[in-house]
Amino acid sequence: MLKVIIGFIMVALLGSLASGMYFLMADQGNPEKKRLFTSLGVRLSLGVTLIIVIIFGVATGELGHRNPWDAGPSSSQKAAEG
Repeated sequence: MLKVIIGFIMVALLGSLASGMYFLMADQGNPEKKRLFTSLGVRLSLGVTLIIVIIFGVATGELGHRNPWDAGPSSSQKAAEG
């Protein structure tokens, strides 16, 4: 479930980035329009939210480094440690 939330936030970040680029081109530096700054604020808050969600996932153990190619320490390493 947490990975789906992270994916959704990443897609929202890309959408905010695209809208910021559009507003930059469409407004052409018009000081009366604040859409570019609003887009930046949304992107910043989404980035902070993403970092918080990732930290929460690592702290709770839902996100980790359980890779299929990483079998963990070998038996010789366990014997050397113990």
